[in-house]
Amino acid sequence: MAEFVTEFAKISPPQPDGRLDAPAFHRNQTPIWSVIGGFLQDRTGNVLEIGSGTGQHAVTFARAAPGIVWWPSDCNDDHLRSIDAWRAHAGLANVRAATRIDLAAADWTSGRGVPGLPDRFVAILCCNVVHIAPWRVAQGLFAGAAPRLAPGGRLFLYGPFMRDGQHTAESNARFDASLRETNPEWGVRDIADLAALADGAKLALADVVDMPANNMILSFEAGR
Repeated sequence: MAEFVTEFAKISPPQPDGRLDAPAFHRNQTPIWSVIGGFLQDRTGNVLEIGSGTGQHAVTFARAAPGIVWWPSDCNDDHLRSIDAWRAHAGLANVRAATRIDLAAADWTSGRGVPGLPDRFVAILCCNVVHIAPWRVAQGLFAGAAPRLAPGGRLFLYGPFMRDGQHTAESNARFDASLRETNPEWGVRDIADLAALADGAKLALADVVDMPANNMILSFEAGR
């Protein structure tokens, strides 16, 4: 997957310790936490973040939920370095070292254990990944997430999505066109198509929450 997924947003040059800063993080951290924080409130356990990017979400959300152990991951070397640098900078006991996860690799899609990770998670968070990767990455995401979620656990997807084949804003249509021009295998995904993937993995679309800047959070629940 690493050769396909890329950073599709402006990232500031790294700090001397390797920390990257994504302007999008400062815009979306509060809206994202308003949704996933409501689910995680008063819960304990492990949360896996897939495609953690700079690592800023990981330390911010872990600080907001001290009862949750946050497991960040990515497949980009610069991101992995940044995640661990943010972890060291934050000094939080409930953030684990970054794990390399390739959503298209057999150790993930088969449901087999990924070295160093727990077997079960109360939630999995994936932000801004499925539209900048081939469709097989979305397929791998659901195939691997389902067996790793505890009963009643949630998979949260954040990003731009289509509804019934239609973009929700003209800006999303332009963004989709630019993605497909960059790589024909990329593109803004339709909620119905993702819901069908979830159904095949025995996950159910539980909620769709509109977010600022024409984004959404899709929440998929594991069987109880």
